[in-house]
Amino acid sequence: MSAAACIPPSPVDLAASAEADAVWIAVCTLANIPALGARRVRRPDGVDIALFRATSDRIYALLDRCPHKGGPLSQGIVFGESVACPLHNWTIRLVDGRAQAPDEGCTPAFAVKVEGDQVYLRRDQLLAPIVPMTAASCDVTAYTSVS
Repeated sequence: MSAAACIPPSPVDLAASAEADAVWIAVCTLANIPALGARRVRRPDGVDIALFRATSDRIYALLDRCPHKGGPLSQGIVFGESVACPLHNWTIRLVDGRAQAPDEGCTPAFAVKVEGDQVYLRRDQLLAPIVPMTAASCDVTAYTSVS
């Protein structure tokens, strides 16, 4: 199963607007994300963010890399509020990117906003460098979900 890509924001669109009110960037519509499925958004640096639609119909965004071996989470199975990595079946919580015990580790989570049928990601998070996360950094919630 392969997760299709949403229409990504172009690097020009992201970099052009420095206005304070240009905090959120529209990345796709709800219809682009199947129930219990995922879609990818490509960041300007080429790193994908996976958008997930959970059982609750809530949208979550995680870096599209499992903390174990870097597997593409967007190709995993979404169940409840979690996703199973397609490589080694690690269960990753969608709300914060943490692996569920007995596994350890986390992947960065990104803020999401849904207005009407439009899905938005934060502009600053799309442009920020991805910092490798250690087990200790899993306790820090860098990004939160907004709906």
